[in-house]
Amino acid sequence: MTSTHIRSVVTGREAGVLAELGASTFTETFGHLYQEQDLAAFLAHKHTVAEYEQLITDPAAAVWIVEDGNGNAIGYATAKPCSLPVPNLPPRSGELQRLYLRREFQGAGIGRRLLAIVLQWLTERFDAIYLSVYQDNHGAQRLYRSHGFEVVHEYHFMVGDHADPEYIMGRVAGS
Repeated sequence: MTSTHIRSVVTGREAGVLAELGASTFTETFGHLYQEQDLAAFLAHKHTVAEYEQLITDPAAAVWIVEDGNGNAIGYATAKPCSLPVPNLPPRSGELQRLYLRREFQGAGIGRRLLAIVLQWLTERFDAIYLSVYQDNHGAQRLYRSHGFEVVHEYHFMVGDHADPEYIMGRVAGS
């Protein structure tokens, strides 16, 4: 396994890399669940250069990229003020929006390192932190539970016209 480096993304110049990485890691992880038109519609809406440029340049959001020893993008995460449908959303709530690694790099502790960086950023800015996780993604749920998250709500996350059953998990910052 090559060494990895996690860094903040601060300029929109990397939006294209992130759009490709976001689309490919989402497809690699969940693509088998969807009809082709639903996946294509979702990717065309949520994993565009414009979407990542907006995240990178939003002063209330943060983006991190994970690179292997050769400088290749292998994972990323995004965080921002919470926009999930949390009942009675407390003020000053943040959201771990995305955290993905290419499959061949999973299980080596990179995701845990990335999550720790994102949670530190969120904890410094928000009193409550939320995330959304696919109900059948038990590995991710275990990881989030190990960091103090618990299920607070269920909802459907739309991928094209397909409704995914999701859990919203939350925790009070600092826990």
